[in-house]
Amino acid sequence: MEYVHPIKDIRKIRLMKKLLKLRSTRDHLLFVLGINTGLRISEMLPLTFGDILIEREALTSFISIRGNTIFLNTRVKDALKLHLSHTAYTRDDYLFRSKKGSAPITRQQAYRMIQEVAKQAGIKENIGTHTLRKTFGYHAYRKGIAISLIQQRFHQSTPAETRRYIDADRFDPIELDVNL
Repeated sequence: MEYVHPIKDIRKIRLMKKLLKLRSTRDHLLFVLGINTGLRISEMLPLTFGDILIEREALTSFISIRGNTIFLNTRVKDALKLHLSHTAYTRDDYLFRSKKGSAPITRQQAYRMIQEVAKQAGIKENIGTHTLRKTFGYHAYRKGIAISLIQQRFHQSTPAETRRYIDADRFDPIELDVNL
């Protein structure tokens, strides 16, 4: 397995989101959910519409995955609303349902989609499904989130392991600003 990198350039992230939105609301949602939650692809693919909806079709703000409570921010909720408005579904349907049946897309399909759009966006680094998770970790770290919290989310044993995983050089300056 090749080492993949986070997407560090915010402009490339925005371009990928734009390209994905034009391609498919499902693919756009997968990308947005991954880069905003740090979930593994294996944790996202089995999600159903029922996992993200509460009574009367309102969106939840938190989902529970493997005993972790994951916050769904505004970007994720906007992507969910867009996908919901373009999709016929029941609560039991998979959120990332394949176009060829009722099962979710495969890891391989997700990988190919991410690779293709990354290439269109001009990203030269090695990219894969873990890129979404690493992108979340890298940008959380850059915004001042404690490495220990990212380490906990990723279930890693040491802060050094987490820094290596998210490709964050320890000499990168971190913007620690309360902006009062």
